Amino acid sequence: MMSNAILMALVPVFFVLLLGYAAGRLHIVDNLHVGALNALVMDFAVPASLFAATASASRTAMIEQIPLFVVLALTMALLYTAWYLAARGLKISPPDASIQALTIGFPNLAGVGLPILTSIVGPAGVVPVAVALATGSILISPVTLIIAEMDAAKARGEVMALRQILTAVERAVTKPVVLAPALGIMFSLSNVSLDALAHACLALIGSSAAGVALFLTGAILSAHRFQLNLKVAAATVTADIVRPLAAIAVTHVVPISPDTARTAVLLAAVPSGFFGILFAVNYRLDSATVGSVVIASTGVSAVTLAIAIAMLFPS
Repeated sequence: MMSNAILMALVPVFFVLLLGYAAGRLHIVDNLHVGALNALVMDFAVPASLFAATASASRTAMIEQIPLFVVLALTMALLYTAWYLAARGLKISPPDASIQALTIGFPNLAGVGLPILTSIVGPAGVVPVAVALATGSILISPVTLIIAEMDAAKARGEVMALRQILTAVERAVTKPVVLAPALGIMFSLSNVSLDALAHACLALIGSSAAGVALFLTGAILSAHRFQLNLKVAAATVTADIVRPLAAIAVTHVVPISPDTARTAVLLAAVPSGFFGILFAVNYRLDSATVGSVVIASTGVSAVTLAIAIAMLFPS
């Protein structure tokens, strides 16, 4: 029964990932210009799904997510800081170090975390994913953007002013995929019920979120040539093994219920996300290394996620 549950949770995820990867490699979709597909996923489908789920949650249920937010915030911050400092110690430039740290610290919650958790715990799994996605988007994405913007300003011979820093932060936190769960959380905490018609409208576009996000991830990965080296191997181990172990350690420090702790650790075990690839392409940074990390992390997670699910949800 357990092996069947693991297969039901993982096989559909990797099937759609490989479908997107094959579509990109065979040039059925343009894997070099995925702006439209990315907009569909990150500006419409995923935000609609996350807002509908969080806004529909009761105030009590949302307050219960605070320990999850704290655990994941600490886990992501620890991984991000540790990798950034290690990379800088190896003379990697600040923007490249920050992009790598973002890739390692921020799991692929929209593409992999959402379908995995909803497969295991049902529709209730959308709320924790929304909280986790908001955590990373508000915490470490803006830091990465600021570092990248500062380096770009330096290359132009400019000194980045406070206004530019605030603009970078604004760009990060006003993205629909960040605003939607944040507004949904505020809506839930206000103790106002989401209208049934509004929920139905959002659910219709939101129902495509998980599948299209997985397909997009596969298509993006197909555009990157895989390069295995010590850096990629170390990053993969850090993302797929050290990150969930760090989450386990944090759950022993932060007061948290066993069920929420299991959810936090499983979300921490999700492979690296593709935000780093998008940032690297936008700022003309080392997207080859980041792409290889995401490919390796996603492949290895077929094993590590199976182990995590078996240990965390044995029945």
